[in-house]
Amino acid sequence: MSQAMYRSRIARALPNILERVQRAAEQSDRSLEDITLIAVTKSHPVSAILEVLKFEVFDLGENRILELVAKQEAVTNDRIRWHMIGHLQSRKIPSVLGTVDLIHSIDSLKLANRLSTKAIQVGGREQVLLQINASREATKGGFVVPDMYEDLHSALSLPGLKVAGFMTMAPLTEDVRILRNTFRTVRELQQELSDSSESAGEVLSMGMSNDFEIAIEEGSTMIRLGTALFGKPV
Repeated sequence: MSQAMYRSRIARALPNILERVQRAAEQSDRSLEDITLIAVTKSHPVSAILEVLKFEVFDLGENRILELVAKQEAVTNDRIRWHMIGHLQSRKIPSVLGTVDLIHSIDSLKLANRLSTKAIQVGGREQVLLQINASREATKGGFVVPDMYEDLHSALSLPGLKVAGFMTMAPLTEDVRILRNTFRTVRELQQELSDSSESAGEVLSMGMSNDFEIAIEEGSTMIRLGTALFGKPV
């Protein structure tokens, strides 16, 4: 897809997306400004990033470290906030330290410990989200509650991490009841931990192109949109 085609696609899609976000936010007594839209640029070229920036969308999400680094080198804009939303392999930790604003995918205590240790070694503290497997799917990573409740508590207290909140991915289904229950489970978990005076952050990264309205209605503060904004990668 050419840069002009991306420009046209975003110009058509974004107003509709923002209108839908606002309507969904109002269902939970919030406003459009309460929701952060992350443009998922994975598998899309730099030209897509250059166009979406023109529409003042500055939160960008990538799934793969190599692609993330290449795009960071190609696009210099101080307003960009980079999000690592894909699975983070332990061996790739050095490449991500200090290079992104938020890591969404800390899916185990083992990974959390390794990231915390590496961050301390370089004198930093990484801002992260803990990934919750609320649907308990075997194909998904993440902390499963209550099975991994102790691990979750341990991850929240690691000195090299600043836990800003939680992330989840809902099952690929059109069943609204299942989707709503998945997102509600994570919101209630965050509330439970906050009520017990444990710092669990305020961010809820929930909702993608096929389910972001339901996620917002259930409390999401960040949505991750790729196809809805850019179309499918060519």
